[in-house]
Amino acid sequence: MTARQNDLMADGVRASDAERNLTVERLDRAMENGRLSLAEYDERVAAAYAATTRGELTELTRDLPGHLW
Repeated sequence: MTARQNDLMADGVRASDAERNLTVERLDRAMENGRLSLAEYDERVAAAYAATTRGELTELTRDLPGHLW
């Protein structure tokens, strides 16, 4: 199995509370750096806490630069 196939399979894995909290921390940093408006931040944080899979969490930070983490 390739690394890409592993990544795609991982997207369907159920997210943990720790993974949701990590995503919210990333969103915090993005907002502090001016990359998200307050409305975008609020929407993404709500979605992070409602996410059931890792893939849903990944989508919330996909358009943000990786160096923020």
